[in-house]
Amino acid sequence: MLSKLQARSPVLIAVLASAVLLSGCALLNRHKNSDDTTYAERPVDQLYAAGAMKLDQHQWSDGITYFKEVERQHPYSEWSRRAIMMQAFAHYEANQYTDAIADANRFIELYPGNASTSYAYYLKAECYFEQILDVGRDQAATQQALAAMREVERRYPKTEYATDARLKIDMINDQLAGKEMSVGRWYLRQGNTLSAIGRFKTVIDRYQTTSDAPEALYRLVEAYLTLGLVEEAKRNAAVLGYNYPGDVWYSDAYKLMETKGLKPDVQPSRGGRRRGPHFPGFHPGHHTAPPPPAEQPLVDNPLVKQDPTSQPAASTTDQPAASQSTTDQPAQTKKKGGFHIPFFGGKQTDSSASQPSN
Repeated sequence: MLSKLQARSPVLIAVLASAVLLSGCALLNRHKNSDDTTYAERPVDQLYAAGAMKLDQHQWSDGITYFKEVERQHPYSEWSRRAIMMQAFAHYEANQYTDAIADANRFIELYPGNASTSYAYYLKAECYFEQILDVGRDQAATQQALAAMREVERRYPKTEYATDARLKIDMINDQLAGKEMSVGRWYLRQGNTLSAIGRFKTVIDRYQTTSDAPEALYRLVEAYLTLGLVEEAKRNAAVLGYNYPGDVWYSDAYKLMETKGLKPDVQPSRGGRRRGPHFPGFHPGHHTAPPPPAEQPLVDNPLVKQDPTSQPAASTTDQPAASQSTTDQPAQTKKKGGFHIPFFGGKQTDSSASQPSN
């Protein structure tokens, strides 16, 4: 027994020595990391400046850590309010949209009357907007983006955020119309004409100013002729010809009606181009939201940069800006023209198709 222990003693000694060395290295590393941790007590302006510097370097996770520490050490200060907004922006830049939305909602709940609240609403809408997928996928994020963009437009109609929101609302409507068209075409291929009509009518009723409207009208003409509903086919062909006489979809509808002996009154114009289907260019991870606008520093500290990225959007008082007031004047809604439905004779046929539920 003793001889066996003596034979194994060099191995045991080597193992113990390795364990001691590893534990020593771990202690050294722990001591080294403790010098860099943000959890050490520091002045709030230094913590904030360090977080802003990390954001300037696009080190989003490290910046978030510093801003969280600002909140932990100084929860009731104005620095804490700024730190919440900077966390939201950093999460947005890191493609962590769920966390960015949560930060924006937290800011809105805590500071509903602050001037930076408009940016919080806008950033939340951008997070939904950048999660929009192609029309072949589920459009839940698209509906959320539409609701959020409309809220920005309604609450802050005179701001630059509302201007951008109006543009993106048009893009979102194109996306939703494209989804309806995609489903409607699939129904046509399957021979489910009634369900297809329901989808195409949704495009005409809700998204008639989008680029998918001409094709939707043509598909209605095609579907109604398939069902033998001649009057409805003539009605939709007339609407298509009056509103889009130079569109290739009307040329196709005109030829289709001619084959049935139902030549429309309006001749198609030459030189038209086919419009649809249209798929807006949504690129997840491609950021379009600007950083929070700058404000004056709370203290005269050279560490705090006067840069739009390093300073969150907020005023020193929790009062809404005069240009963002929603009570003085009503929101200016964009005027859009609808279809002109020409009058023509003939017996009207009730061919309302049941629209499938979404």
